[in-house]
Amino acid sequence: MAVGAKPKISPKVYKPDYPIDWCPGCGDYGIISALQQALARMGVPRHQVAVFGGIGCSGKAQYYMNTYGIHTLHGRPVPFATGARLANPELYTIVVSGDGDSLGIGAGHFVAAGRRNVNLTYIMFNNEVYGLTKGQAAPTLPLGMRTKAMAAPNMQGAVNGLMLALATGYTWIGRGYAYDIRGLADLMVQAIQHPGLAFLDVIQPCPTYNDIHTKEWYAGKDIGRPRLYSLQEEGYDPVIPEGASQEVMNQKMLQFLQKAAEWDDRIPIGVFWDNHNISTFEDRIAERTPGYFENPPGRQPIADEDGTTLVDLTPVFEKLLMA
Repeated sequence: MAVGAKPKISPKVYKPDYPIDWCPGCGDYGIISALQQALARMGVPRHQVAVFGGIGCSGKAQYYMNTYGIHTLHGRPVPFATGARLANPELYTIVVSGDGDSLGIGAGHFVAAGRRNVNLTYIMFNNEVYGLTKGQAAPTLPLGMRTKAMAAPNMQGAVNGLMLALATGYTWIGRGYAYDIRGLADLMVQAIQHPGLAFLDVIQPCPTYNDIHTKEWYAGKDIGRPRLYSLQEEGYDPVIPEGASQEVMNQKMLQFLQKAAEWDDRIPIGVFWDNHNISTFEDRIAERTPGYFENPPGRQPIADEDGTTLVDLTPVFEKLLMA
């Protein structure tokens, strides 16, 4: 084996030894399979991976990864993941979050994460409905659409996750399709390896509640050709050149917005944005705290062998004392 090469790992290593219980045909199966394949390609040991989920169908994903998994609160996987990543910068930190978990109750955390550019991977399961709570409209369902579970058409406009990610500072932005497992795994590898905050929007059918954007609809059975197309196969370049001028940035943003706005008959998948010009939050911490990477909080002892704390909490308690 070459020096520095990582050992080959089978995707089976990351699979649980118990059944997965999403609905038959759910795109979540493809997403979790792609993630397992991506980690296997990279040769990442299980103990170096932590998957953080919220509430919803996507909130089961961490249970189906044979790695560290943390089931957090509704809309809150990002702050949990941020804390873990900053405590241990060597951890492959992955957020799995639904469209409602991400852009509804968790929208504030979604925005704050972009401002920080912490080195973690954000995978959004996007089926446009709240599958766990019987098919209500999620923030990504377009205005006026009515799925079979809804009593009336959607009264709210849709949030474009790609555009919101760009506006708030995400430095890698991509979109994949849940049934294209190989292509999705390719995107996940790029997202995980990106030095900074990566957002991957994964569009997927919900066979139980979304009867509008189905597998057949994405395949373009009604228009005679597939709706999905690859940005990179059409020559789209997502890379922001090093030291790009404001004029170049403006041009790149305009190209991004044009592609991110496409929907209906033509839906782009691939990498939309790849910017290495912005420092990570970890790098900024290291500038203020020399030795951060060599001795991060996760490596510092907090208790002795008997479990007695090694931290002097007296100053904290003194501040809490009431005169």
